[in-house]
Amino acid sequence: MSVELSGLRLPLAHFTLEIDAVLEARMTAVFGASGSGKTSLLEIIAGLRRPAAGTVRVDGQVVADASQHLFLPPEQRAIGYVPQDGALFPHLSVRANLLYGWNPAAPRPAGLTFEHVTEVLEIAPLAERAPATLSAGEKQRVALGRALLAAPRLLLLDEPLAGLDLPLRERLLPYLLRVRDEFALPMIYVTHSPDEVIALCADVLVLEQGGLARRGKPADLFSPSATPRYELRPPPTS
Repeated sequence: MSVELSGLRLPLAHFTLEIDAVLEARMTAVFGASGSGKTSLLEIIAGLRRPAAGTVRVDGQVVADASQHLFLPPEQRAIGYVPQDGALFPHLSVRANLLYGWNPAAPRPAGLTFEHVTEVLEIAPLAERAPATLSAGEKQRVALGRALLAAPRLLLLDEPLAGLDLPLRERLLPYLLRVRDEFALPMIYVTHSPDEVIALCADVLVLEQGGLARRGKPADLFSPSATPRYELRPPPTS
């Protein structure tokens, strides 16, 4: 599985997102400060934004090509997307949220069953509860389970641990490791945490003001001896 981003271009408020890259790792990090274009890149891949120029291919299939005015809607891309806030449906139970994108006819690996996903994420006891009764960590696990049960060919994670305090982030990180190791599913992981990149990912793209500043193995970019050792710089405010 590969994700090819060819000549990708999208004007944003303070800069233009411009990316050329091929992503082939099981789990690729997109790292950068808030406002560096990370979420916009995920939204282009997911089909939530149209690029002004360039092509997106997922597993060899063209899902967006600005020059050909081709743009597959999100529901035709078979891509799971977990936003930062989880975005659970408040009027549905946890079970109904988890099964919202379930398609019995969709091809899926043997492990992507309701029983196994809820076991891996330890959310089976939550099935009949309402989202409003869940903790922040439980909501994120349910959102992750919902994305997995839709049987995507690619999973996009937009800062799933952001906004959580350190003890809760440390409790949730093992669940992300389980998902990475249990399911044969490529993932793109947006974060501004070097620790999360090192723990989870094999490849990292560093974005600065919409451009690809550097790419490499997490240990090479974030170790104390790395030159340069990446530290976040805020985007311009005007």
